[in-house]
Amino acid sequence: MHHNRSIERPADDSVFRTIRGIARPLRLGRGLAPLELKLPAKLAQPVLAVGGHMKNTVALAWGERVVVSTHIGDLDNPRSLQVFNETIHTLKDLYKVQPVQVISDAHPCYGSTRWAMNCGLPVASVFHHHAHASALYAERFSGEDELLVFTWDGTGLGDDGTIQGGETFYGKPGCWGRVGSFRPFFLPGGDKVGRESWRSAAALCWEAGLDFKTPDAIVRQAWERKINTPESSAVGRLFDAAAALIGLCTEASFEGQGPMLLEAHADQANDTIELPVFKDKQGILRSDWEPLVQYLLNSDVSSQTKAAVFHNSLARNILFQTLRCREEKTFDAVGLCGGVFQNRRLVETVVPLLEQEGIKVVLNQQLPTNDGALSYGQVVEFAFRSGAA
Repeated sequence: MHHNRSIERPADDSVFRTIRGIARPLRLGRGLAPLELKLPAKLAQPVLAVGGHMKNTVALAWGERVVVSTHIGDLDNPRSLQVFNETIHTLKDLYKVQPVQVISDAHPCYGSTRWAMNCGLPVASVFHHHAHASALYAERFSGEDELLVFTWDGTGLGDDGTIQGGETFYGKPGCWGRVGSFRPFFLPGGDKVGRESWRSAAALCWEAGLDFKTPDAIVRQAWERKINTPESSAVGRLFDAAAALIGLCTEASFEGQGPMLLEAHADQANDTIELPVFKDKQGILRSDWEPLVQYLLNSDVSSQTKAAVFHNSLARNILFQTLRCREEKTFDAVGLCGGVFQNRRLVETVVPLLEQEGIKVVLNQQLPTNDGALSYGQVVEFAFRSGAA
């Protein structure tokens, strides 16, 4: 369509994926956003939550009302930042609400965080995966007791200063405690791993003492010296590594390409690889991915079966972590959130395993399970922390 009229309020199309028989949003856009939701309790003052850096949304909240914006996207370029700023002003003008507090992600380098720090209002920060867990809790969990939440994605700053993304939290908004994670590894090249999947594969192989040839020998030297090699526990990076190790995707032309190909490539094999679980010095259950790496390098197994076993093994690991946690803690349900759980194969494998043990499972339905829900989760986390709920 060609026209000479200016676009006052840009909006992408909404995108959904059917998982467990329910159409779940991957992106809220035209016709569905702004989306108004009810908060668990009344806020003392209006607030603006500015979300994350990727798949960005913002949320304006006052009283018991919160309005989540349309999908803005990744804040990597001037145009996205312009739309981000315009969306904020549009929401304030449309609802006649002026926030007196801004809530941002804890990562200081996110475009949304930088905007918050320069906006002139008081800023409160919320850790990335706390926001994921709080968004799911407020949207889908009607109980008053604690929830066990798996927050799996590709990246997010944790309270220990590392890049998390394979975390298990216990509790409720305002008081999440990390009880599970994965064996950490160091990512050569930092942010480059998002598009160069071979870097994640190299990280796991080198950490396990295995050979991996890279396009540039200097990458290994940087990894050994821990130069631009952030520590990570992200399951999203495990998916990238698996796609690279079995030859599906070593360099991605768009975000999530490797994991998407891995899911589509999997056959119907039911085998699993048991991942050892140990407690670290902080008492956190750490799942060890090394047996999976060894398996993915086995040339006697087809790539389709490797992809299936990879999914099966992570699903079985969720069950194992849940049962271990249930020995020590009481919770009403298990939540699954974060971008990894856009993967239908993984979700539809793990949910029956949990339900067979009598465990209720909750997933996002109105909001995306990816970073599109962060702004809402930031408001919820802030509300509980400030005593509003």
